Amino acid sequence: MKKLLLYSAYGLMIMSCANNPKMNYPMTDKVDTVDVYFGTEVADPYRWLENDTSAATAEWVEAQNAVTNNYFDKIPYRKQLLERMTNLANYEKIGTPFKRNGKYYFYKNDGLQNQSVLYTQATLDSEPTVFLDPNQLSTDGTVALTGLQFSKDGKYVAYTISRSGSDWTEIYVMDVATRQLLDDHIKWAKFTSASWDGDGFYYSAYDAPVEGKEFSNTNENHKVYYHKLGTPQSTDKLIYQNAKEPRRFYSASTSDDQRFLFIYESGAGRGNNVFIKDLIKNSPITQLTTDFDYQYYPIEVIGDKIYFITNYNAPKYRVMVADAKNPKLDNWIELVPESESVLTNAEVIGGKLFLTYDKDASNHAYVYNLNGTELQEIKLPSLGSVGFSGNADDDECFYGFTSFTTPGATYQYDMNTNTSKLYRAPKVEFNPEDFVTEQVFFPSNDGTRIPMFLTYRKGLEFDGKNPVLLYGYGGFGVSLNPSFSTLRIPFLENGGIYAQVNLRGGNEYGEKWHIAGTKLQKQNVFDDFIGAAEYLINKKYTNPSEIAIMGGSNGGLLVGACMTQRPELFQVAIPQVGVLDMLRYHKFTIGWNWASDYGTSEDSPEMFNYLKAYSPLHNLNAGTKYPATLITTADHDDRVVPAHSFKYAAALQEANDGTNPTLIRIESKAGHGAGKPMSKVLEEQTDIYSFIMYNLGMNPQF
Repeated sequence: MKKLLLYSAYGLMIMSCANNPKMNYPMTDKVDTVDVYFGTEVADPYRWLENDTSAATAEWVEAQNAVTNNYFDKIPYRKQLLERMTNLANYEKIGTPFKRNGKYYFYKNDGLQNQSVLYTQATLDSEPTVFLDPNQLSTDGTVALTGLQFSKDGKYVAYTISRSGSDWTEIYVMDVATRQLLDDHIKWAKFTSASWDGDGFYYSAYDAPVEGKEFSNTNENHKVYYHKLGTPQSTDKLIYQNAKEPRRFYSASTSDDQRFLFIYESGAGRGNNVFIKDLIKNSPITQLTTDFDYQYYPIEVIGDKIYFITNYNAPKYRVMVADAKNPKLDNWIELVPESESVLTNAEVIGGKLFLTYDKDASNHAYVYNLNGTELQEIKLPSLGSVGFSGNADDDECFYGFTSFTTPGATYQYDMNTNTSKLYRAPKVEFNPEDFVTEQVFFPSNDGTRIPMFLTYRKGLEFDGKNPVLLYGYGGFGVSLNPSFSTLRIPFLENGGIYAQVNLRGGNEYGEKWHIAGTKLQKQNVFDDFIGAAEYLINKKYTNPSEIAIMGGSNGGLLVGACMTQRPELFQVAIPQVGVLDMLRYHKFTIGWNWASDYGTSEDSPEMFNYLKAYSPLHNLNAGTKYPATLITTADHDDRVVPAHSFKYAAALQEANDGTNPTLIRIESKAGHGAGKPMSKVLEEQTDIYSFIMYNLGMNPQF
């Protein structure tokens, strides 16, 4: 039941800055909206901000951005920080080469290009030429290339784009020889690539939304189609749908030999189901698995053997093999058993299995033969992350490696001698040898051992006075491995410590680790993050007045929950595109899909009460001194809609009793993460880091 009494648009005003003599926030309307959950009334006074296309919301956004921009303008070193970040980002970035139809391809960014350009070359020694420049897809840099797939004969490439950071996908087809676009154009696709079969490809899409409501809740009845080149989208053949389950996802891929079509069903639990169709025999679609408790993904098809990576009865994953003649799950055979470490990736290169494992959140790589016998471990440069490139029938292999202090370097790997040779490495305007990364472990509230990476300048004195940026995610089985970013360098150069915590809810230790941070155990994630801050304080790395916390999306929820539970423990909070209204998140766009991790307020009284107990929006208490907070969102975020951030900002501005600023930064023509021009990325990150440094009392030198 719902009680709803709306006042006129500006019928009830509040001055949320009443207790803050230093900040004048825009006045925000309230409405008398009350929802009833299992007999409990919950007010939602900022419900009107959920309408992110209304004139009233637009006025509120403009007023909030004006206050925020005025604040940034007064930070004395913001301009110098932008210059430093720009200089650091302006270095040549070259991706790992990959081979298709006898030619090599690689992505390259000269430095400050909005997107990396795809180059091609006949041999590794020949002069490369531009194959596809995504920067030419739009004049303002808001169209992003999100993927591409070559046809088996190499004549065509289908590529996917996103506009303004939206999850909606469009597909175009280009002639490889002439580089000219074909007339084929697919719209309203989502969560899909283009998987080739003959002279066409499979893709997934929703029905087109009502015109003018492209970002509304139209994410139901996901369907798999086949598009034949030269035909309009309206004639595409429907391959698979499940009208009985409108809130599930269906995606497709084809084997490299285009013998099999695989269809994946997800959205009903932690795992997925797999279906298969023999395209050569034109057999019916056959379901191989029958539940959503496990994940199953094909690695490669070789002869009549289908290699899978799965956590079926193996929480840390293993490799299994199915017989193509009888591929149902009951007949699969274990090839590489579950290990103490988590198997995170598997692929076949040069007739061998390349397996990547997570050991305490850092990658380790091994080579196996196709009979499941380990041949060798690939020695990586340090604690870091690795990604391999190579084909099943090609003996060439490259891998990209990165760490907290190592930009993406490419190595050429000789699998016969088990040796790696540096192929190319970027040059960045800083000295990695000046910094060090250590991994520490600490007990969480319930005694669970939690890993954390710390990166800082060598020789830093641990006197309890160092600025710390604490970052985490903790959800949906996502692992946080070591990664490099020039954006952190100015903070590190000025005595800061970057701390990345591997919280429960991720996949760092397998599915049990993930489950331990979901639904009625979600508080474990927040306890882990709080425990990280307490560890750093107890070990004299820092103190509460020097800690900033940051996270995005589910990590934005993390920041919002921790700053409301322990406001005295942190000086600065940066919830980015966060899930902040845990009672209504499932009512917006694709939010219902997150219920496998969160549960919903409609499930049961127990689930409702649990969500309400940590929902950031519902746990702000008037008269509390909250950390200096910068909330970030974007007007085209159709994954975590901006209403989460709008409502939270309004409520926090009203509740905060201290002099710490409560600001919201709302980006235009941007989405959940991708699709921003490089200039906008640098401006946004400059705002974030200058806000952090300023409110930690740092006096940075650039």
